[in-house]
Amino acid sequence: WWGIRGGDRVEAIDTDVARVGVLVCYDVQFPELARKLTADGIDLLLVPYNTNDVYGHQRVRACAAARCIENHLFTVTAGCVGNLPFVENADTHYAKSAVLTPSDMAFARGQIACEAEPNLETVLAHDLDLQDLRRHRLRGTVHNWKDRRRDLYRVEWCGDPPWRI
Repeated sequence: WWGIRGGDRVEAIDTDVARVGVLVCYDVQFPELARKLTADGIDLLLVPYNTNDVYGHQRVRACAAARCIENHLFTVTAGCVGNLPFVENADTHYAKSAVLTPSDMAFARGQIACEAEPNLETVLAHDLDLQDLRRHRLRGTVHNWKDRRRDLYRVEWCGDPPWRI
């Protein structure tokens, strides 16, 4: 759509607040990309998305929540709402933007720190405590990242520079 081509890099971004990663919409449905960003030291994953119905939204949301659990991350999803009737393949949108957390006692129940009403233009604001996240990585009830069975499988990044988890 719209002449957009996929990129060939997935890189962490340093900000004044945190090291972040960005996976746009469909990209969050590939766990390896978030793993690569986590290996690069991110604490926050940003997922802007554009879906035209509740089913597309649910796929993005479920995958974003899974990335929180797998990688011990905070994730912010930000979707498009409203209608653009004169833009091909963008005439309708569905979104319910949210701030998601790992699933553990130190965080919000159901992994939802805050969320927008469905299909309502909204600005969300929520404080995220990176120290809580880092403590969770060390002393949480589940250690998905540390417990990976790298003796059974390997993921290799073919980009430049080569990378392996």
